[in-house]
Amino acid sequence: MKTQMQVTPGIVVLLVLILVISGCGKDTNASVSPRKPPEVGIMVVQPQKVTLTTELPGRTAAHLIAEVRPQVGGIIQKRLFVEGSDVKEGQILYQIDPARYREAYHRATATLAEARANLTTVRLREERYRELVKINAVSRQDYDDTKAALKQAEAKVEAARADQETARINLDYTGVKAPISGRIGRSAVTTGALVTASQAAPLAVIQQLDPIYVDVTQSSAEMLRMKLNLASGMLKSSGPEQARVRLVLEDGTPYPLPGRLRFSEVSVEESTGSVTLRNMFPNPDKLLLPGMFVRAVLEEGINENAILVPQRGVTRNPGGEAIVMVASAENTVEQRVIKVSRTVGDRWLVTEGLAAGDRIILEGIQKAPVGTVVTPVLFRGESELTTPALAANR
Repeated sequence: MKTQMQVTPGIVVLLVLILVISGCGKDTNASVSPRKPPEVGIMVVQPQKVTLTTELPGRTAAHLIAEVRPQVGGIIQKRLFVEGSDVKEGQILYQIDPARYREAYHRATATLAEARANLTTVRLREERYRELVKINAVSRQDYDDTKAALKQAEAKVEAARADQETARINLDYTGVKAPISGRIGRSAVTTGALVTASQAAPLAVIQQLDPIYVDVTQSSAEMLRMKLNLASGMLKSSGPEQARVRLVLEDGTPYPLPGRLRFSEVSVEESTGSVTLRNMFPNPDKLLLPGMFVRAVLEEGINENAILVPQRGVTRNPGGEAIVMVASAENTVEQRVIKVSRTVGDRWLVTEGLAAGDRIILEGIQKAPVGTVVTPVLFRGESELTTPALAANR
């Protein structure tokens, strides 16, 4: 007895669907193409010329400072200047009562006239005795006494002349004069005050503000590093302009006029390990005043082949070493350990680990771990990154 299988319409529909789905799956798998290497943004290392600078804190100091003191004593009759004004060298600042000094000068003048008159008499006597002693009309002793008297009279004239000059100088000192040109501060005395010669307290202080000094401190280690770099050829002297210094004021405003490095202290401060550098700046408008806090930017030298890498492309490994990701010649991602010395704006100055032509990965590294094959494309900011830097700040 034969058994017949009954095929229902539902089973037929199910079989058709299975065949359709299987066919679609085969077509989908066949259309999948190989995955492309991920794109990463790179910059090509290009050595460039960089002027390296160091920014150091400092304070301004007057070029010349003079404390005005009287050289004779007496009562102040007048004050002949305005506090806070500019005075000239030799300008009379105070007038001390000159009465007794004028009288002393007149007395010294009279004494000098008397000594000169006596000298004339003694000289005539010596001339007569000189002729008479030749014919034995006077004794040799008388002539010798007259000759000695002449020398005494000449000495008295010189002493009287010195006394007159001293009296004249003291009379001149009654007008207290400015020893230097500059800006004078407040007066410590008023009219009617009694002052004494060479007193400890100054009457006023004059400061010359144009030019003006800026004293900054630099660690001895940094100064030694700079000298070694110059000696080794890593840095080149910028020639006659190597001593140029720029200034930044307290509010961050750049001072418009450049200065010059004058000298560095010859010894190191033991407590701080630093050396004082003195710079000089023109100050025609008196914008800089003594005691102001400023920042001086000193030019160290020129690095002819500086390698600069954006800070975004540099990270640190667990050991604290600086590392960058590099696209090799085979377009695989490699990790490179580098050495950096300082920042230059938003970039690192690299001293070891990179060479011209290396391709630094700056963008897309998250999707391309070490060993991954990538497609390097020029980073969108490459034109800015490879622009030669004009200065490097420390």
